Amino acid sequence: MEMTRRRFAAVAAAASSAVAVAAPANPPARLRRKDSYFGFHFDLHPNDKDTALGRDVTEAMIAKVLDRTKPDYIQYDCKGHVGWLGYPSKVSPSAPGMVKDSLALWRKVTAEKGVALYIHFSGVWDSLAVATYPKWARVDAKGKVDDRITSTFGPYVDERMIPQLREVATKYDLDGAWVDGECWATGPDYGAAAAKAFGSPLPKTSKDPKWHEFLEFNRAQFRRYLRHYLNALHESNPGFQVASNWLYTTYVPEKPDLPVDFVSGDYLGNASISTARMEARYLAAIDKPWDLMAWGFQSPRNATVATTHKAPDQLMQEASVVLMQGGGFQVYYTPTRAGYLDDSLIDTMGSISDFCRTRRAICHQCEVVPHAAVLFSGYSLYHTADKLFGGWPGALQAPMRGMLAALIENHIPVDVLPDWKLEAVDSFSLMVVPDWADIGGPVRDALTAWVARGGTLLIVGAENAGLFGGILGAEAQGAAKDEVAWLPGPQMPGTIRGKWQELRVESAQVIGERFPTADFRPGLGVPAATVATHGKGHIACIWGPAGFGFDATHSSALRGWIGSIVRKVWDSPLNTSAPPTVEMAIKRRNGKTILHMANMTGMQVAAEYITEDFIPAVGPFDVSLKMAKAPARVTLEPEGVAVRARFADGVWHGRVEALAIHSALVFD
Repeated sequence: MEMTRRRFAAVAAAASSAVAVAAPANPPARLRRKDSYFGFHFDLHPNDKDTALGRDVTEAMIAKVLDRTKPDYIQYDCKGHVGWLGYPSKVSPSAPGMVKDSLALWRKVTAEKGVALYIHFSGVWDSLAVATYPKWARVDAKGKVDDRITSTFGPYVDERMIPQLREVATKYDLDGAWVDGECWATGPDYGAAAAKAFGSPLPKTSKDPKWHEFLEFNRAQFRRYLRHYLNALHESNPGFQVASNWLYTTYVPEKPDLPVDFVSGDYLGNASISTARMEARYLAAIDKPWDLMAWGFQSPRNATVATTHKAPDQLMQEASVVLMQGGGFQVYYTPTRAGYLDDSLIDTMGSISDFCRTRRAICHQCEVVPHAAVLFSGYSLYHTADKLFGGWPGALQAPMRGMLAALIENHIPVDVLPDWKLEAVDSFSLMVVPDWADIGGPVRDALTAWVARGGTLLIVGAENAGLFGGILGAEAQGAAKDEVAWLPGPQMPGTIRGKWQELRVESAQVIGERFPTADFRPGLGVPAATVATHGKGHIACIWGPAGFGFDATHSSALRGWIGSIVRKVWDSPLNTSAPPTVEMAIKRRNGKTILHMANMTGMQVAAEYITEDFIPAVGPFDVSLKMAKAPARVTLEPEGVAVRARFADGVWHGRVEALAIHSALVFD
């Protein structure tokens, strides 16, 4: 600890003569985050073992990055989870191995070129703060002082975090901060302040009384912590824009009512496109400026093997599923510990930037055209997960991811509707409720009323079937049983194992059967899916874990079976002969209908195959889209190629000759 104090004193002394970074005399205008589209994120998480921070950062290198990639913003390193600051500070310890002030150089050049500069800053997670002041730490259920996470009940936010952010924002004329290590890092707090506020005894497991009340108590405190520091920063630095990483995504599935300026999250790992496609559709519904960050590198399953940079095509593919939903996109790279970015990496960054920027006019801030939606149940997660916020255990989200993927692969134009936004349900004609553990009575009642008004509802899973009861036109026979269901497919059969409900069909129509073995002769199957009339609408049910099963297998047979159920109860406005690897989305921008098409062929899914550098083009394929009137002109963008087509009986029919990674049909 004494060594830490001496190092802090030395760096603070060096910083005492530092002055605020001067802005250019006539700087170009910098975009606000709400208008920004594309950027890069660099962080290093400075620590006390560093010896060369900033050594190789030069104005020429930064200019090369900005000139080649032309980003709207850069997010650069400031404070990582370790807690040491990456700039010379007067308010708390800076990393002792600082050779050069990288942040000052990045600010100087970005300001000269009209590029916004944000910082990466770790919030709740600050290992140095809790090592220095253990009373600032969160306490876990066993009474152990956390060696990483601060308590949102304690003085850390006022005595360290806010002073740090105010200092760096002012000193470098920053545009904002991307605050990391927040919702996903925090946990239930058993410290004295929390115990006093909640009242003892504090529940420690889900079996204890008031467990979910205690979790919500901690969530409420996290919201107070956020509101406090956001208001403090906006008061002292009115132009400073802040996001708390993963806040108001599926990690915190709540109505956005805290004063964050934008919403963002970094997605990583195997099959990261599955994460991005769900998050992007969710964020498209929240009515806040948003972006998603792809990691530019990938880690193998074997931890002894080093990470590897992703190939450009792989990142273009990941960008496509974000951009086609209207959001912004950024890529995360780590420079060397000395801050150097190699020319080869800059070239890669430039090619990704070229891909994204040429699509800005057809992608950025495009609007949802509602047709079908999958329900995202924050209620289910908050009432069944033994944690405050996401990332949620995989099994809890598997039904959602599985049903969404099945619909996308069947070319259903599908969005995500959070349960807190159910007032928007009337704009959709099809709602799909995956096999969530518990969507709650109020959501059930709202959806039931919507069906009566004329909607089509597809519910999945035995638990959901039990919630909707008598209006399904079928009666459950006993408890759901763990069984293997064989389902006939277009080529080969598929299977789903899980809880299937036996039933007696009354007024419903059977639209799908399951079989106990791979013997599909007539008379051997039992009802697996039904549809019934309710008021002016229809309610269909798959009486087993279809979402969970598809997430686990992505079986072509299950895809075809689920798709056949959907199309038996709902008339899609979109039909195509494209392969299932083509992801489609109907959007509107500047009054024009836009059909986005992204080629997910060869998307990375396995830990033993962490990069993909070849994505074969697909096509030709036909596309049919219902429209109110014939378009005057249709072009394939960004290629600018006119598309020959015909229009008959309210349907546009055209052909796409080839799809590389992402293109869109723009209807004038």
